[in-house]
Amino acid sequence: MEKTKIREEQSLSDKRAAWKFVLFSLFGIISFFVPIPFGGESSILLDHIVNGIETTLPMFVIHSYIVLILFLGAVYPIANKTWKNSFINVILTLFKVVGFVFGTMLVWNVGPAWLFHPDLGPFLLQQLIIPVGILIPIGAMFLALLVNYGFLEFVGVFMQAIMRPVFKTPGRSAIDAVASFVGSYSIGLLVTNRVFNQGKYTIREASIIATGFSTVSVTFMIVIANTLNLMDFWNLYFWMSLIITFVVTAITVRIWPLSRIKNTYISGKGNPETIIKKNRLYHGWKEGIHAANRAPSIFTSVVAHLKEGLMMTMNTLPSIMSVGLLGLVLAYYTPLFDWLAYIFVPITWLLQAPEALLTAKAAAISISEIFLPSLLVVEAELATRFIVAVLSVSSILFFSAVIPVIISTDIPIPISKMIIIWFQRVVLTLVIIIPIAKFIF
Repeated sequence: MEKTKIREEQSLSDKRAAWKFVLFSLFGIISFFVPIPFGGESSILLDHIVNGIETTLPMFVIHSYIVLILFLGAVYPIANKTWKNSFINVILTLFKVVGFVFGTMLVWNVGPAWLFHPDLGPFLLQQLIIPVGILIPIGAMFLALLVNYGFLEFVGVFMQAIMRPVFKTPGRSAIDAVASFVGSYSIGLLVTNRVFNQGKYTIREASIIATGFSTVSVTFMIVIANTLNLMDFWNLYFWMSLIITFVVTAITVRIWPLSRIKNTYISGKGNPETIIKKNRLYHGWKEGIHAANRAPSIFTSVVAHLKEGLMMTMNTLPSIMSVGLLGLVLAYYTPLFDWLAYIFVPITWLLQAPEALLTAKAAAISISEIFLPSLLVVEAELATRFIVAVLSVSSILFFSAVIPVIISTDIPIPISKMIIIWFQRVVLTLVIIIPIAKFIF
């Protein structure tokens, strides 16, 4: 009798978990990937919400929120004493303080005349800082639907069949890849580092995952698409970016330096995963239900993700303000990136990119900050904007965020190798995306 009651309770629990798995995952997919017509525009639900907040709230409220986030982002590493963990942390903290200062100047309309050039400070504030500051926390709440209720686990089981032969990583690394795309590179790297320290990834596998999968999230991609007026092509842009990012990763894992990194476990003893070869739909379904069963309530989950989103906004916004402004100043007033662009000009010229020099310049600047390439090509023709938008995602590595986050993990990959991998990824991306963009547009 008692066993029957336990089985009935387990069955009821599984049914509730199945509904959570299906409904929350479905709503999350709709929120991020299904265009919805509203107010004369067709865009994804998340974009409509962010636009509604921007147009509804008084500018004073939005500006106050931005200044507060910039202040907290600048103060947090100092209060937490993480600024002295490494030389890179010292530099990043200085940039965050500078970002707060310049952001406050822009909001309060005080400061040097050059800061208020329409293509510099005001452009950065209106087109990037405010949208990113609103989008990341709101997007993080919706991401709870995709991350916490079985969708990642379900996808992971199906991806297991191709991860090892294509990317030379375990099937479980699909979770890291999807976590980066639907969450953020910081979430993906957090997962990677945790699994790496558990002995479930070798040094080479962890390096491949960190430099090949940990790209910007869907929410960041929406900002790029909005900035470059590509929301009409959102699904094309998203899927093209995802496919090209992974194709480039599949190539880089087979060439130096990734191919020569030690394929040993950090602890000396590994814990390989169980390979599932049959009944993947069944196992994926069971994994999804199991994850939904373990998941907290939707309220708890959304609040937790909102906190993570606000923390990420604090970490990101001051860096974007300072590094982005520095990059724009260097791009507008110095020939630095024109010089660096000539590294990529032979490629863009040979492939007959619509605007070869501008595309090469955007490629060169991508090492500094993820958004700067987009800011350089806002007025460019559609094919160029599409090329640069995809490149910004596929190149993955940049100094204002991803590289320092990788350095803060236990994965032993030096900066010099990350720069080489960045260069390889940019070249490969250009070779793939330029012909595709010319054909489509």
